[in-house]
Amino acid sequence: MANDIITLIANIALALSFVIGLVFGIAQVRAAARDRKERLTLEALRNFQTRGFAELIHYIISHKIPASREELASLPEEEQITFIELAQQMESLGILVADGYINLDLVDKTLGSFVTQAWDKYKGFILNLRKEDPFLNEYFQWLAEQIDKRLKDNPREPFYKK
Repeated sequence: MANDIITLIANIALALSFVIGLVFGIAQVRAAARDRKERLTLEALRNFQTRGFAELIHYIISHKIPASREELASLPEEEQITFIELAQQMESLGILVADGYINLDLVDKTLGSFVTQAWDKYKGFILNLRKEDPFLNEYFQWLAEQIDKRLKDNPREPFYKK
């Protein structure tokens, strides 16, 4: 009888330690995911605030966007690189938002309508090239459409008016 009680207590202690370990493990995994998302968000914010990104924004705002691969090839090499770089940045940002690593709200607050304006400028060029590559800048397009929908359906109040 005493052995049965000791065995029962040992089994309960073992089960409790397993449950506590499982709960602790889940909490650790969630904290690590939250920390990873936080670091990625901060890194994205830092990238939006660089001189290089400001140069990309300036380039897109102040230049005519080529309509075809041939027009792109006729530009000086530095302009071609700048044009491609912004498209890659927006595509990467779209992937991060679509995969849930960066919140759409952050993109709306930091870049907002620039994303949609940039897509509007790139749209003809990208859609023309999609005849060759149907996946070209799909996340850039998706991100711009999400921001546009958000701006139309649920415009946010400027923070300084709160």
